[in-house]
Amino acid sequence: MAERYVVVREDLLPEAIVKTIQAKEMLQRGEAATVHEATERTGLSRSAFYKYKDGVYAMNELQRERIATISMDLEHRSGILSKVLGLIAVSEGNVLTINQSIPLQGLANVVMSVDTSRMSGSLQELVEAVRRQGGVRKASVIGQG
Repeated sequence: MAERYVVVREDLLPEAIVKTIQAKEMLQRGEAATVHEATERTGLSRSAFYKYKDGVYAMNELQRERIATISMDLEHRSGILSKVLGLIAVSEGNVLTINQSIPLQGLANVVMSVDTSRMSGSLQELVEAVRRQGGVRKASVIGQG
């Protein structure tokens, strides 16, 4: 049977589900150091937390899980891709995949999938920084999900 997802208003959810979400948020924000502490503070049993934790998500948690596909034309010179990767790392993006063509006429096309869910700035700010990087001829977002 295929997985089905539904959106349900919080006040209609059973208490254990609501407390599981609260405990997950406490852990994510660093307000609780352990699952034991988070469940104790929310009044939820650890067994209920582990039963529901992988199946319930707050809407804002789902919205943060984003993958952007960025296409770039880079000059065929040493260190340019490394500098672009550095920009992504500084912005707290996480590179998932890199595909690079063989350089033709001094340019290589690089397509990256980047997890943007924990980025400190916007995707647009990152792309602008990449465009300003020496050796980058073109950079654009070609997909986002």
